[in-house]
Amino acid sequence: MTAPSRATAFAPASVSNLAVGFDLLGHPIGAWGDRVTVIRRDAPGVSIGEVTGVAGPLPMEAAANTAGAALLRLLGDHAPGVGVEVRIEKGIPLGSGIGGSAASAVAAVVAGNALLDAPLPVEALFPYALSGEAIASGAVHGDNVAPSLFGGLVLVRSAEPPDVVPLPAPDALRCAVALPRLRLDTREARAVLPKAFPLRDIVRQTANLAGVVAGCFRGDLALVGRSLEDVLVEPHRAPLVAGFAGVKAAALAAGALGCSISGAGPSVFAWCEGDAAADAAREAMVAAFAAAGVEASGWSGPVAGAGARLEEGA
Repeated sequence: MTAPSRATAFAPASVSNLAVGFDLLGHPIGAWGDRVTVIRRDAPGVSIGEVTGVAGPLPMEAAANTAGAALLRLLGDHAPGVGVEVRIEKGIPLGSGIGGSAASAVAAVVAGNALLDAPLPVEALFPYALSGEAIASGAVHGDNVAPSLFGGLVLVRSAEPPDVVPLPAPDALRCAVALPRLRLDTREARAVLPKAFPLRDIVRQTANLAGVVAGCFRGDLALVGRSLEDVLVEPHRAPLVAGFAGVKAAALAAGALGCSISGAGPSVFAWCEGDAAADAAREAMVAAFAAAGVEASGWSGPVAGAGARLEEGA
């Protein structure tokens, strides 16, 4: 079969860290995502074409663009000499804390893979998307790339070498997300973190991570709820998110199991038991942001959502 000359892929946004798993845990968000089209061209290399959607100005040099950098590495390894044009439709605002740079990289490699004479299995695409996402974040971490690419609740035990472990999401587990009209760059959010943490806090956070993982395997949402607390990162990043304390309090008052910052922020997520609780937490968080003078949009849905999909070029 002849490889297509054009392919389009969609990759969803994602919640990462999940309070207890800094750079380790994540799951997709179905409401937002990026769409990337890759088109063969005669000239070798990768060129960035039009960029549309909600994002502001993006780098037009392929090596400095998350989608372009991921494709440069993919094609360099598997189709040297092939040239492509990349068109990006951003559905995820920049600096929103829901994996926009990861989604662009994931969508790019899924679309680019479809143009190869011998497409790779999806598992083999992870390192390529990871290298693209690192251009934006300044660090190699897979907690946005993995859920956006594979879907579901995932544990990235190691990014280099890749070791991604799917985790079971209890049937009733839902997520609510509030996306404020604020921007917080990942590099800035990382810069406020201390170089070291007290051992007692590391032990407590490790216990919470173990509790969340055990609760997911056991289907014990009460255990998940009492474990979903970030004692390491959230205290340092909370001041960067306008209105965060009120948003978190509103989610918990609405019945959420737990609530914290999504990724680097400023988006906020809450895990809940059942659709009604997730809907209530979503509305409460959006209202709390509004009370703080910040406009926000919301989403609620299953934790075990779908990952990236090829829309054209299959």
